[in-house]
Amino acid sequence: MRRPIKKRPAVNPDIVYGSVDVERFINYVMLDGKKETARKIVYGAFEIIKEDKEAGDDPLEVFNTALRNAGPLMEVRSRRVGGANYQVPREVRPERRQALAYRWLIAAARKQKGTPMHKVLAKELMLAAKEEGDAVKKKEDTHKMAEANRAFAHFAW
Repeated sequence: MRRPIKKRPAVNPDIVYGSVDVERFINYVMLDGKKETARKIVYGAFEIIKEDKEAGDDPLEVFNTALRNAGPLMEVRSRRVGGANYQVPREVRPERRQALAYRWLIAAARKQKGTPMHKVLAKELMLAAKEEGDAVKKKEDTHKMAEANRAFAHFAW
């Protein structure tokens, strides 16, 4: 039997941009409950994007484009059939797609040591908006894996 769908608490829009997505991203950046530090990191990254001539004027637009480009459409899920495990390609739900995009962008930024987080995060968001960078590479790898295991798609039910 399937689990019941979990009721997720509503997230209020962020202070500066009035966007629920930005506030959710701040929550993903946050470590040890230090929300103000997470806000400084995200808004600092947005300031860097705003000052950059190549990225454009609107950091919110760059952020949304980066999310679209970093979120996967397909992924593989492990499924046991007759004693063998198959990697079955599945479509990704929109909420999970957004969550994976957040996670991959932040992981790509945290991987780069020695630079302030807001600078690295701004760089990663600008790269993802141009369909480059580690987060987009991770998405492409996930799509390749799903494409390679397309033969097992009939196990998805």
